[in-house]
Amino acid sequence: MNTFLQYNPTRLYFGEKQIQQIQAELGDQQRNVLVVYGGGSIKRNGVYEEALHQLHSINANVFELSGVEPNPRLTTVQKGVEICKQEHIDFLLAIGGGSVIDCTKAIAAGAMYDGNPWDLFTQVAPVENALPFGTVLTLAATGSEMNQVSVITNWDTHDKIGWSSPYVFPTFSILDPHYTKSVPLDQTIYGIVDSMSHALEHYFHRTDNTPMIDGFIESLLRTAIQNGPKLVENPDSFQYRETMMYISTTAFNGTLSNGTDGGDWATHRIEHALSAVYDIPHGGGLAILFPNWLEHVLEDDPSRVKQLAINVLGVSEEGKSDKDIAKEGAKALRQFWNNLGAPSRLADYNIDDTHFTDIIEKTFIKPGVGTYKEMDKDSVHDILRRSL
Repeated sequence: MNTFLQYNPTRLYFGEKQIQQIQAELGDQQRNVLVVYGGGSIKRNGVYEEALHQLHSINANVFELSGVEPNPRLTTVQKGVEICKQEHIDFLLAIGGGSVIDCTKAIAAGAMYDGNPWDLFTQVAPVENALPFGTVLTLAATGSEMNQVSVITNWDTHDKIGWSSPYVFPTFSILDPHYTKSVPLDQTIYGIVDSMSHALEHYFHRTDNTPMIDGFIESLLRTAIQNGPKLVENPDSFQYRETMMYISTTAFNGTLSNGTDGGDWATHRIEHALSAVYDIPHGGGLAILFPNWLEHVLEDDPSRVKQLAINVLGVSEEGKSDKDIAKEGAKALRQFWNNLGAPSRLADYNIDDTHFTDIIEKTFIKPGVGTYKEMDKDSVHDILRRSL
């Protein structure tokens, strides 16, 4: 294992009716609060009304920014920053899924910066401070509710960049599984894929002597495999919503990287480039790319994919070579996600090889793609070709 420091300041309120904690968190100090959300679903399912009730009960001055996109855009971040500066916002509340929370993180940082917020995300300028914010989660997928990571798209340049800062951990996050029941089925499926993909990215590391963290990740993945199909079949089940919600948060709150090099993350880099060009759902892109990344890396070293195949995906090793076991594991993962209803090929989104060069270039917008296997442009092209 590597030496490590575990740090996560987010207070997590998990379970029914935890939205009442907003009052305790904000106290009786007069607040100018910017509420950030996406479409109208939070008004239909009652989350918006409950959150506003909590804010009005402490006499907060409430401002709103709605319309955050599934792949949140720089232009929306800039609108939020402008509101914060004009209205002297001192706290933000994100109500939604990972996209809304990512956008809120970007606004929180951008509001404390005098230049274009894109400078912060491209590391032209450092993040030196951010407004405090909380979240009310409505979609189990990204884990953004308990980490310092955000992904923002510049639609003018078709660049999608992941960035992080210790200043943008949420102060608190409220996770009531009831709030995820109104999520459309396709988004529920993408959330399962995204959560599992975060665990898989952590799993593919090169650190020795990590039996505990490997076992933790394998257990999380097996639990997702056991419960994911049940949730898809019973989308109103509080029990299955609860399980998948906690899986999603745990998969990307820092726990799974303890003692390791942090994992690979090449598949996420490729998907960010892909969805920057085509604006497809993140979970859908991951479902297509990840099994093909597995097939690519096992050609050089099948050991880790073999371990995943046996310990998580139930592949028998009897009478098979390491490479055959690994290949069967990659196929089993693809089949599992397909059975949930996730896409398996770029053609499912009517994507061909026309813009492969652009996608590859955008994958390398920042240096260093992959740690388990460092990618070059030929490697990324091979994964995209396999994904057609």
